[in-house]
Parts: sequence; C-alpha cells; structure tokens
Amino acid sequence: MEFTAAITHEDRWYVARCLDVGVASRGESAEEALANLREAFELSSEDEVPPVDLQPPIIATLRLTA
Repeated sequence: MEFTAAITHEDRWYVARCLDVGVASRGESAEEALANLREAFELSSEDEVPPVDLQPPIIATLRLTA
C-alpha cells in the first residue's frame, strides 16, 4: 500500500505526517523523519485492518493576502 506523507521543517526538527491516516513523527533530517513515520505507522496499525479503497488526499496551496 502507498500513503501520502508531508514533511515540514519546524525549528530543528523535520516533521513527517501521513495525510491519509493521521500518524506523525519527527527526525533531525527529512529522511529520518520519514523512516520514523514508517515505524510509527507500522506500530500504530499492527492490530488494525488496512484501509480499503483509500483515496489519496488532495494537496493544495492556500494563498492569503497579508
């Protein structure tokens, strides 16, 4: 299965969030944050049935005027 992850840089951490299921993790690099997210996702879904017919999230840019 494939899921969508968004990685942001917040202070000294990279924060990775799985947009499909609401799991998040962090690391000192984007790669570490993604690896930690994978582990967190696997641990959180050990006893759960994988989602069926999961539609990818819509990613959009929101522009606000100052």
